[in-house]
Amino acid sequence: MINVVEGFEKINIDNPVGLSKDASKSSANTMSSGVASKKKFNFKNHKKIAIALSVVLFLFVVLIFAVVLPAQRTYSSAKKTYAQVQLILNAIKKQDIALASAELDKTKADLIQTQNDLNSMSYLRFVPIANGYYSDVTHLVNAGFDALGAARVLVDSIKPYADVLGLKGQGSFVGGTASQRIETAVKTMSKITPRIDDISNYVALAKTEIDAVDSNHYPNFWLGTKVRSGLEKVKKLTDEGSTFISDAKPLIKILPILLGEPDEKKYLVLFQNDKELRPTGGFLTAYSIFRLEHGIIHVDRSSDIYELDATVPNKPTAPKPILQYLPKVSSLNLRDTNLSPDFITSMETFNKMYKTAGGYTKVDGIIAVDTQALVAAMNILGDMQVNGATYSTKNDPRCNCPQVIYALEEYADQPLQIVKQNRKGIIGDLMYAIMNKAFSSSPKLYWGPLFQTMLTQVSQKHILFYVFNKDAQSGLEALNASGRILPFDGDYLHINEANFGGAKSNLFTTEAVTQNYEVKSDGGITKTVTINYKNPFAPSDCNLERGNLCLNAVLRDWIRIYVPKGSQLVTSQGSEVKLTSYEELGKTIFEGFLTVRPQGVAKFTITYTLPFKTAAGSLLPVLIQKQPGTPDFDYKIEINGKQTDEFPLATDKTLKLKL
Repeated sequence: MINVVEGFEKINIDNPVGLSKDASKSSANTMSSGVASKKKFNFKNHKKIAIALSVVLFLFVVLIFAVVLPAQRTYSSAKKTYAQVQLILNAIKKQDIALASAELDKTKADLIQTQNDLNSMSYLRFVPIANGYYSDVTHLVNAGFDALGAARVLVDSIKPYADVLGLKGQGSFVGGTASQRIETAVKTMSKITPRIDDISNYVALAKTEIDAVDSNHYPNFWLGTKVRSGLEKVKKLTDEGSTFISDAKPLIKILPILLGEPDEKKYLVLFQNDKELRPTGGFLTAYSIFRLEHGIIHVDRSSDIYELDATVPNKPTAPKPILQYLPKVSSLNLRDTNLSPDFITSMETFNKMYKTAGGYTKVDGIIAVDTQALVAAMNILGDMQVNGATYSTKNDPRCNCPQVIYALEEYADQPLQIVKQNRKGIIGDLMYAIMNKAFSSSPKLYWGPLFQTMLTQVSQKHILFYVFNKDAQSGLEALNASGRILPFDGDYLHINEANFGGAKSNLFTTEAVTQNYEVKSDGGITKTVTINYKNPFAPSDCNLERGNLCLNAVLRDWIRIYVPKGSQLVTSQGSEVKLTSYEELGKTIFEGFLTVRPQGVAKFTITYTLPFKTAAGSLLPVLIQKQPGTPDFDYKIEINGKQTDEFPLATDKTLKLKL
């Protein structure tokens, strides 16, 4: 049997004769009634569908005009604002302060339009789920206004000094000589340095707004954009900027005082020869006394470090590394006091002895400079004429290095039949010549590039500062300009070496470092650090009787590996003495010694366990600190033998490794 279909009666197909006339009529009537019933039902459904479609159409129109169009306008405004921000950044890269100021005004106008478009959607505050995203966008827009406020204060503060800093734009100090411009600028600087508080307040407000945004509410990717990681990066940069400005404020506020306004300041400038590498950047070979008066630099004295050393009475016994690796030196000299990898710690030792020297001059701080900073300055300023000799940065085939480097080494270290007084004082004369040329030239010609280059040299630890004003020193350390060994929560590595061979072997020797992390099932980490040394150059003729210049000889390398405190040694290879382990500066140190010969190679490998474990899928923070005075050696990162990263270590570097 077949069930009755709605609108139809069941037909009895069991009757072989067929339907009678009456039955047929009855059946026809029944079918007619059924069809009529079906048509009536469909009409009702069509009416419901029409109503539903009307409602949907209405809602769609409302969505278009109330949500989609405002959202599209807001999105378009935001894109325009972002493009305008890029113009500000480009103006900054061009060092064009006037252009940056104009672009700031345009960006603020665009951000106001974005805010107005966003306000047209304020009803979303009352819509569940949507209200959270609306709130986040509002916080980001507010943070944008705060960031623009900070940028405006900064630009307005710098604008009067555009010519003094060598920036593009009309400054306020354009008359008179270069020295007079600097003097006028420094005298007025105290009027604008308090504005660092305004910048700090704006950045703090921006941080509060951005911290209110929870990046976990967003997907990793959306429409090809890294949403979550982008928000996290903005939050990180804002946090770092807020901390940096807060820490640097004391330095900026007293900057006029450090530059000799209103009272002069004196600084001891030490020259570190990084071609004979020592823990803080190089062998202390010469010194100068610089006096700053209203920003103008005067050189009061420039001399050989050996002459100053000769005036120190009652020198203490040399420490163990000197006795062990410089066997002919039994007393501690000023030139050997920089044994700690922490520059401030070394300078405290130096300063204690320096105060007993007959050539002592009271100073307000110590500044260390190496050969790479000198070469960087000369790359901008050009050749220098000093005491009748010409110095340049052109390559000298005798050392495959800048001519000025070979000339300085030849003048200072080549054996002579007669005693030449103050031989290494030539370095101070060269430094003075560099500054004299910079300050006597047009600011727009040299000052901008020179200022930027010196900032780079500071970040790469070729210039180090230790000033005796506590506020200023804390600000310098916030800039990482003082060569400190830093505390760090995570993995840490600092390779520190000292050339105890006397020759300038670091001029010819390169290093490549590989760090391999082996992660165990329980989260424990075994780490192997491998250092490959290579000196491809022929040895120098070091026969002193023939008066030759001994540059490339055996590198006698005292090496210390600084790692997280509590790390345990597993094994090591390459040290020519028994590897020792101890704690210092909040780290565990592995100490050894090796040699690298001209046209030779060497390899040092150490394996140790880290004093902590890591959870599966977590990120391991890593800080690698560069030794001052070293070039940008190649570093590689491996995890379980597979390389994950490679970079030149030009500055201290922080990583997050997924183990």
